[in-house]
Amino acid sequence: MSKRIRLTTAQALVKFLNQQFISIDGIETPFVEGIFHIYGHGNVLGLGEALENNPGHLKSYQGKNEQGMAHAAIAFSKQHLRQKIFGVSASAGPGSANMLTAAGTAFANNIPVLFLPADTFATRQPDPVLQQLEHEHSTDITTNEAFKAVSKYWDRIDRPEQLMSALLRAFEVLTNPATTGPVTICLPQDIEAMAYDYPTSFFNKRVHYVDRKLPTQRELDGAISSITQSKRPVLLVGGGAKYSQARDELVELSEKANIPIVETHAGKSTVAFTHNNNLGGNGILGTSAANKAVMNADLIIGIGTRYSDFTTSSKTLFDFDNTTFFNINVNRGQAYKFDGFQVVADAKATLQLINKHIGDYQSSYAEEMNALRLEWEKERNRLAGIEFNRDNFTPEISEHFSQEILNAYADALKTELTQTAALIKINDIVDDDAIVVSSAGSLPGDMQRLWNANVTNTFHLEYGYSCMGYEIAGALGAKLANPDKESYAVVGDGSFLMLHSEIVTALQYDKKINLLLFNNSGFGCINNLQMDHGNGSTGTEFRNLHNEIMNIDYSKIGEGYGLKTYSVNNLEDLTTAMEDAKKQSISTLIEIKVLPKTMTDGYDGSWWNVGVAEVSERESVQRAYAKTQQVRDNARQY
Repeated sequence: MSKRIRLTTAQALVKFLNQQFISIDGIETPFVEGIFHIYGHGNVLGLGEALENNPGHLKSYQGKNEQGMAHAAIAFSKQHLRQKIFGVSASAGPGSANMLTAAGTAFANNIPVLFLPADTFATRQPDPVLQQLEHEHSTDITTNEAFKAVSKYWDRIDRPEQLMSALLRAFEVLTNPATTGPVTICLPQDIEAMAYDYPTSFFNKRVHYVDRKLPTQRELDGAISSITQSKRPVLLVGGGAKYSQARDELVELSEKANIPIVETHAGKSTVAFTHNNNLGGNGILGTSAANKAVMNADLIIGIGTRYSDFTTSSKTLFDFDNTTFFNINVNRGQAYKFDGFQVVADAKATLQLINKHIGDYQSSYAEEMNALRLEWEKERNRLAGIEFNRDNFTPEISEHFSQEILNAYADALKTELTQTAALIKINDIVDDDAIVVSSAGSLPGDMQRLWNANVTNTFHLEYGYSCMGYEIAGALGAKLANPDKESYAVVGDGSFLMLHSEIVTALQYDKKINLLLFNNSGFGCINNLQMDHGNGSTGTEFRNLHNEIMNIDYSKIGEGYGLKTYSVNNLEDLTTAMEDAKKQSISTLIEIKVLPKTMTDGYDGSWWNVGVAEVSERESVQRAYAKTQQVRDNARQY
């Protein structure tokens, strides 16, 4: 008869989480760092009791917004290269539903997070309870059914003993590089508090071994053949390469065979930009150097990428008639994309073998990569030096935005500072090992093109879901992952208004983050999208009922929270604020007032397939549709 211990379901959950370890390359570490929670109806008396009385090594953080704390958990795991996770717990009904957006963010980015939404009574005795939905066709449906669409594994614990099989399945998914992502375990509040005699063996130390899957001999032979038969290969580095920690192997192959490196949003900073063969971000938000290399390549070596539309410019960036693909990915479905030769294996392990057997192969690029880098450096310097001219200023974005409107913004915001000049100046000032976090709006485009990441794993862009509101919570998560480094949220005013609640959490737990808030009084990215496709500016600028541009003082908002704040509208004051913020021990906010339409525009290969109206009274929209349709007809369909 096996030994047993009587615990509530919630207590058993906490005890189990304490015993989960992960082993990668022989290094064994605890896998679960802790729990973010907002206690309420459904979790405070069950999980709350368990965490209060016997948390073990689990750290406990009180969130301020369910979506925000879950975003912090995502950023923590992302920054830890998916080798550590947080759980997130919220109350039944609206509290748990508020985590759905974050679950979608984790799903799109393949980031492991353990979602623990509270649920209504499994016994149904007091139905309908507070915050419960009633469906006439089924009493088995709760708010948490919505998590099924945004979970890699989903389960509901209707009896205490079900916890055991559910958690074993959950942690297989969480620790499997090919399937990892958000896992949801729904916890009815009565079951959380219900006791059961659990076998003590269930709480033994459990090590999840992440062994590097090696390519087969067939795969290795095909990979080497693909490279050696090409003349102009390109290494397309995705997030999978970063999570595999394949930096050294990428550099070795690139240097040995003279192959250029280009980066997806998730892959950026796998290899530092200081490396001579790194041409920067590619795709819709790519540099001219990276896109030119990709457009003229005869082989794309896709490493840990899922080929999103931003990476492929909606499947128009590549010369599909003359370019072949081979893809290294632990996920077989991703390896199949673009009919590429599939290597279903770990990126680091595969590149090690390729380097061993590639011989003396050399690409035909010669000095071309250096010329492309110099060309881009010249363009970046031009963007850094753009100054506003009230009499004749041509916006980088949108020919439809008049000088008169730009002057009105300059007067309302009291600034003549351009976004590109401000961002490049910030890049020059921050410590090389500082972590920068961004997510949505026009800033990710400028970050992907302009930000030179000089240290590995310091560029943290959530662009799988492009979730507004991720940035500040993400900076907190990155700080928890790297407490000795400065953490910066690069955030627009639109995203700031969406979600900034975890400022309070950062202050509460003395975790210094720095908010770089770009204020152009509107949703600038979407304003660009509508105006560049023939529409007027509507619903995207921040104007009041009198059509006056709103000038919100975000520095005062930060000051009210307790941040050290600054408000700047020129490069000199920005430099002073950045240097002073480094000296602070508390979190900071620098409000940077910038002019709209002063972000970067697209370069060659930057087309994006969007839904332009097929029928419209506006001639400008008709022209935009005709232009879009012409490109769309020539785009690859699969």
